[in-house]
Amino acid sequence: MKVGFLGTGLMGLPMAQRLLNANLELIAYNRTLEKLAPLKEAGAEIATHPQAVTQAAECIILMLTDAIAIRSVLFSDSQELAGRTIIQMGTISPTDSKAIRDEVVAAKGEYLEAPVLGSIPEATAGKLIVMVGATPEQFQRWLPLLQNFGSEPLHIGEVGTAAAVKLALNQLIASLTTAFAQSLGLILRQGIDVELFMQILRNSALYAPTFDKKLSRMVERHYDNPNFPTKHLLKDINLFIAEAEASGLNTSGVAGVQQIIEAALSQGFSDADYSALFSAVNPD
Repeated sequence: MKVGFLGTGLMGLPMAQRLLNANLELIAYNRTLEKLAPLKEAGAEIATHPQAVTQAAECIILMLTDAIAIRSVLFSDSQELAGRTIIQMGTISPTDSKAIRDEVVAAKGEYLEAPVLGSIPEATAGKLIVMVGATPEQFQRWLPLLQNFGSEPLHIGEVGTAAAVKLALNQLIASLTTAFAQSLGLILRQGIDVELFMQILRNSALYAPTFDKKLSRMVERHYDNPNFPTKHLLKDINLFIAEAEASGLNTSGVAGVQQIIEAALSQGFSDADYSALFSAVNPD
């Protein structure tokens, strides 16, 4: 079976490389062809347009930025989706995921979602948390493929449920990072020893491992070589707010986080690691 891969950005590239490591036949496309060079060197077939991927592969994995990008590559006039299985692995809203599923099914294809939690190191090591929205039959059929990305993919439910879990988790990324940045900023401005603060925090029920992962970046204000850019975090928090409000939730707290992320982007941290939220709440 030949697998297609559309979107080889920060996360897509190591994920596609996992498939090559498993000796799977791979055809890949990315809007920026230069990003495909490592895959070509590793033996992947390179497509110059997305239609070539859907024509050649039985299963097509999507790791694209948003629903707009997905629609642009899937639903052009010349696309052929009949008999193809689309596995959507990026972060989009449940509403968009279900709408895209309906269009794929109308074109006589199959669709499932499998968003992932983790960053570049986990993608490289095959240790992502894979959350699957699909029928039980689809989950079992594609489980061996998905295990290349994480050893224990989780069947959440039907299409839309995995997308919702992913948004819920990414909301925590944004909120926890913002909250930690605020607390760390106060500690620094009050002249308190940071390691003493962290010792107390680590020994409490308040601790989350992400705090230590982002600590040095924040203290040093070093946001280069991101595992996850700030602009993508804003996209995800906007999706969360829209879905949460549609579900009747009060999102006023998350709206404050949204404003902090927007401030970080206005300060030029769009492509920086999202730990740059520290500079948005603690300007020089």
